[in-house]
Amino acid sequence: MSIYQHFRKHEHPFVDQVLSWKEQVERTYSYYLTDFLDPREQQIVTTLIGTTNEEIQFSFFGGGNHTERKRAIIAPYYEDIRDQDFDLTLLEGSFPERFVKIQHRDILGAFMSLGIDRKKIGDIIVTDDMFQLVITSELAPYIMMNFTKVNNVHIELKERPKSRILEKKDEWVHQHHTVSSLRLDVVVKEIYQMSRKDAVHYIKGNRVKVNFTDIDDPSVPLLAHDLLSVRGHGRSKLVEIKGKTRKDKFRIMAARLKA
Repeated sequence: MSIYQHFRKHEHPFVDQVLSWKEQVERTYSYYLTDFLDPREQQIVTTLIGTTNEEIQFSFFGGGNHTERKRAIIAPYYEDIRDQDFDLTLLEGSFPERFVKIQHRDILGAFMSLGIDRKKIGDIIVTDDMFQLVITSELAPYIMMNFTKVNNVHIELKERPKSRILEKKDEWVHQHHTVSSLRLDVVVKEIYQMSRKDAVHYIKGNRVKVNFTDIDDPSVPLLAHDLLSVRGHGRSKLVEIKGKTRKDKFRIMAARLKA
């Protein structure tokens, strides 16, 4: 039985990558530190390495208790993994202009314009007059020197201890639904309370992500724990597939992220 059958086709390259990390740790007897992983990638690492592996252990850390994007350390079972081993730096940015609104996508776009790989950047936390970002420590000097503007607004970056990270715990609102199938368009229609036509329009318009990947095929079947994002409508997740009704429909539990 192939291990790949448990994952979608576009995830196969990452599966290969995780298996190569595992093999490297087993061969060299030294730990491997990854770039930042999104929650789905963290789930794949957990699935492939497992919690009962007696030779290898793994741990995730993203700078705080509720960070979403995290680095992973895969290590021999006898290694003592500490938070400082994840090599993270917390930067805090402020801007003097009043009545200026800077959003998450503005900061991320400014990073991309510097040619910085998204995998080197962890969570970006934005408030009304400042923001924080978690990055790999090796990038900190370059970013502090070159990251000076967002949307033509001058900013000032300062390094902060990770104990100063702004913790924001996501609140999810859970609901039970009954759907005719687990197709993406059917589930999006039900969770977001829109028409099937609108759901298809969003999907084909590249406005829907599944596990942080753009999906433009309305017929893609969803699995338990899949994370969804519909541009302009927020994030949700398929928490559980609870079986079928007598009329052969699926009973599911879904959750939407509270704004």
